[in-house]
Amino acid sequence: MRAGALGFNLSRRRAEMPLYRPVLAFLHPLVKNLTVFGVSLSQIPISKSLSIVHLRGTVAVAFKDLLDPPFDIGWWAFFTAAEVLLKFDLELANVTLQARQVFVSLVCGHRWRRNSHAKRGQRLRQLPLGSLLLIRHGGCLTSYIALRAKPVLKCHAMSSAADAARDHRAVLLRKIPPVSELLGLPALAELAARVGHDLVVDAARTVLERIRDDISRGLASGPPEPQAIAAEIVSKVAGLLKPSLRGVINATGVILHTNLGRAPLAEAAIEHIRETAGQYTNLEYDIAAGIRGRRDVHTGSLLAQLIGAEAACVVNNNAAAVFLALASLARGGEVIVSRGELIEIGESFRIPDIMAESGAVLHEVGTTNRTSIADYEHAINERTRLLLRVHRSNFAILGFTARPALAELVELSQRTRMPLYEDLGSGCLADLGPQGFDEPVVRASVKAGVDLVSFSGDKLMGGPQAGILAGRREPIARLRKHPLFRALRVDKLVIAALAATLLAYLRNDFDSLPALRMIRASAAEIGGRAEKVAQELKPVLASAQAEIETANGQSVIGGGSTPAEYLPTRLLHISSAKYSATQLEERLRIGANTAGAERTPVLARVSEDRLVLDLRTVFPSQEAALISALTTALN
Repeated sequence: MRAGALGFNLSRRRAEMPLYRPVLAFLHPLVKNLTVFGVSLSQIPISKSLSIVHLRGTVAVAFKDLLDPPFDIGWWAFFTAAEVLLKFDLELANVTLQARQVFVSLVCGHRWRRNSHAKRGQRLRQLPLGSLLLIRHGGCLTSYIALRAKPVLKCHAMSSAADAARDHRAVLLRKIPPVSELLGLPALAELAARVGHDLVVDAARTVLERIRDDISRGLASGPPEPQAIAAEIVSKVAGLLKPSLRGVINATGVILHTNLGRAPLAEAAIEHIRETAGQYTNLEYDIAAGIRGRRDVHTGSLLAQLIGAEAACVVNNNAAAVFLALASLARGGEVIVSRGELIEIGESFRIPDIMAESGAVLHEVGTTNRTSIADYEHAINERTRLLLRVHRSNFAILGFTARPALAELVELSQRTRMPLYEDLGSGCLADLGPQGFDEPVVRASVKAGVDLVSFSGDKLMGGPQAGILAGRREPIARLRKHPLFRALRVDKLVIAALAATLLAYLRNDFDSLPALRMIRASAAEIGGRAEKVAQELKPVLASAQAEIETANGQSVIGGGSTPAEYLPTRLLHISSAKYSATQLEERLRIGANTAGAERTPVLARVSEDRLVLDLRTVFPSQEAALISALTTALN
């Protein structure tokens, strides 16, 4: 291949180099199915980012998207032999480049008119050492070889402008002080003596790595002064020594927000944790008898009384409860369940998967949208161990649907003496009918004759994370004897919070439970609070070039419960001429106050380029902090 100087064609807006010979010399195979395509170019002036152009009798090179080296070559296969596209991504604009080698793969094929699909399936051809491959121009009628460029490019002899930039960055990188020098500064020496040498060294390395990265990417004109670096290291160590779990202001209107910890605990639950966490307790000790006791006695009697069960036990979450129930009652046998109830919840927890891990065998009946009691009855055989009913708590099936009533399943269970287990999931203990929700109540299932129920403690019940199992004594006793029961048991903090939550239900003190209080709040009540916040913000709206209004909206319970059902609410809509809604949301979420100190993050929504806040999920005690955060974000 012999080429003339590659230059920039102003009229055609592209870089060009004439091709004088149709023969390309392929030097040698670099690796399997890879050949080195030698290219020798004179220096290429780059005046701007160019659009993609093709080679038809000329070599055309397109420069696009300025990136750091190594330079990439996008790859394409073309249907004419003399059409090759090399796409270069360069680090700098207005520099020159001298390319020496381009690595390409070879794909052999026939003329496009004869077979348009054969070429796609052919394997890459490996050339023997020193071989020559004839490439004919597009006008020929014989076979041809198309080149497919792979993303590898070696560049040598960068121009003086690129070299100067590279050398300048190398000088800046050499100016970064080493860790040993920084540790000699008084601030860091004192910090290392106080918190430990290793922690400070790790923080220093992290900070210096960030500085190097900024310089390499051209984001910094040089390293900060050593004192400034030391201050950043001190701040980094301070962040490492603080818990990452922190409180937030939830203004999304999602009450049981899984990512935000689901149900907030009642004050009584927090106080009970405080009373028991810092001292010894009678967790597994019977004070009256002076002997060892059982830890679930503190919640079992409360649960039995509250939902009418003979016995109850607690594990660490409802997924564990389902696993324990299946492993204890159905291992090695079949569990009959409707195909329309094979649910999946967060983190890819699927009923079929958990059943397989438990050792039980899934026996599906019915269809996705319709299952009858006859389907269950016909499926019962000598290997059946359990009838399973799963509450579809996080999705709804509408239209032409049917499922057996709970009373029908109870009758079948009692007639065939086959235990019936119902996974209620969301765990509703109080009737939410007045709020417009058709959610099954746990007590109703136990009263109907279900042998075993399970549900979550931190969803509609409004307590701590826990998996609660309740029902007849015999299945509960089998659960307690299973080896997994000890592995899945809860600690004294969960028991303290759960007991306090259950006592609130026994007192009918629903408003003391934050989740229930938020669900029961009316739209008028939320609207009154929203108007108050809007009035507080009015003095700053003019200077902030912002507008605020209240509007009707919807809250959701969330947390995998009450699908397709909503609570009417009043929303705050905020728009700004200075910031987009997305920018406002970010400023509320990660911004700092005017003094630069940390503040509680505020989580809101964005809709139709407006910031949307729902005060249903904002505690009244948080309103002052919310107003302060909004004032700072808007300005």
